[in-house]
Amino acid sequence: MSEFTYACPVCGQHIKCDMSQSGSKMECPTCFQTIMAPDVSPMHDPKFVIQGTKVGERPVPGVAASGASLPPPPAKKSPVVAVALTVFIVAAGAAAFLVGGNFLKSNGGQAVRPVPPPAPTVPSVKSQTPVKSQTPAPPAAVAPPADDVNWMLDLGAATIPDSPAAGRIHGQNFISERAIFQTGVLTLRTGTHGTVDWGITINFSGALPENLAGKSVSITTNAPEAAKITLRWKDGDQAGKDNFNDSYAMRIDFGPLDGNRLSGKIYLCTPDGQKSYVAGTFVADVRKPKPPKH
Repeated sequence: MSEFTYACPVCGQHIKCDMSQSGSKMECPTCFQTIMAPDVSPMHDPKFVIQGTKVGERPVPGVAASGASLPPPPAKKSPVVAVALTVFIVAAGAAAFLVGGNFLKSNGGQAVRPVPPPAPTVPSVKSQTPVKSQTPAPPAAVAPPADDVNWMLDLGAATIPDSPAAGRIHGQNFISERAIFQTGVLTLRTGTHGTVDWGITINFSGALPENLAGKSVSITTNAPEAAKITLRWKDGDQAGKDNFNDSYAMRIDFGPLDGNRLSGKIYLCTPDGQKSYVAGTFVADVRKPKPPKH
């Protein structure tokens, strides 16, 4: 039976076998790797050395069409190089041992493990999201204190600002948040519901809103009988009230009546010691009169 020779693809060892072992798995006698013998035809010339294939790799072509043999196996390393490499490894181990011994002595004979560097912190997705800046709330409106400009009993020199009615009541800040006209009484108050703790009521003695719409009412300090003015405030938990029937200055310019809305502008100064005043615009909700009590 004809034989052929092939080289181990791992170590280059030449292996001789017969044609019956062509294409079968074999073990290299030198490196003990499992290799695949090349699949040769009966017409193969045994003088050519072809190469086997390591199991798991693609087959390597054997002899070229020109008949050139594969490159010779790699030359074995010189024993002198191996000895030099062994001496280097031993010397490096001895140096590491000496350095380790000195390190243990400097640390009281206790082995200290090196502390690994901390792992890099990966910012979370939430921290990477830009934080939206919050718009600061606008400062609360504060009425200026009473002086010779905004507290005057002379209606001829008074001016009414085009801003929501505001001023001072009993020496404290007042800003009208709602206006109501009902049964001839105009009320400017803080808050929108419940009892009037801070505000001003002007009693027009039952006048109807349609009779006041579009008219201007001026009351000077020397009027013998005028609309009744009531100031309401709170001092802590104590409720306070002042009534004025005269000696005050007031001007109200009523606008048109639009459905259940009655607009207007007001200027009012009262003769109390705290110089209470209110000036500005308002839009009053017109309510139906309360039913009479039985």
